[in-house]
Amino acid sequence: MDTAKGKRVLVAYFSRTGENYAVGRITKGNTRIVAEMIAGETNADLFEIVPAKAYPDNYEACTEVVKREKESNARPAIKTGKSIDDYDVIFIGTPVWWDDAPMPVYTWIEQNKWQGKTVIPFCTHEGSGLATTASNIRKACKAAKFEKGLAVYGHVAQKSPAQALESVKRWIQTLDLD
Repeated sequence: MDTAKGKRVLVAYFSRTGENYAVGRITKGNTRIVAEMIAGETNADLFEIVPAKAYPDNYEACTEVVKREKESNARPAIKTGKSIDDYDVIFIGTPVWWDDAPMPVYTWIEQNKWQGKTVIPFCTHEGSGLATTASNIRKACKAAKFEKGLAVYGHVAQKSPAQALESVKRWIQTLDLD
């Protein structure tokens, strides 16, 4: 889809349901909520990065798997890929796990070529902000132009969506999408 500025925009995101820190058991992931808001505001296509093997539903068990993947710099298989060839601007959304994006996000990033693309990271978190996520995504998306990222508290996305949407709208207005 074209945005008002004539760019083809994709919102690619990883999100998780189940037992989550600070919000309890959820049926719609924090990052998905924000991704849908961004897509709505930019008239973008949505793509969910889904690992081939689901993470444990239990929060503590999930954190242990995630920690091992990060420590080994794993690249877990994902269910489907999505080419970015037809897009100019790609928002990449992720929760912050152990100060970084979950490793399936990097699996997807490494399946694409980023030359000439504009990448805009966003995340959900419970106190770390973007952490090292934005800088790590920047390193992984070689040769892309970058715009300033957005960090939204997961509990705000879940419990105060109007507040999260206002943050998304203000942030989008600051981006150079031309």
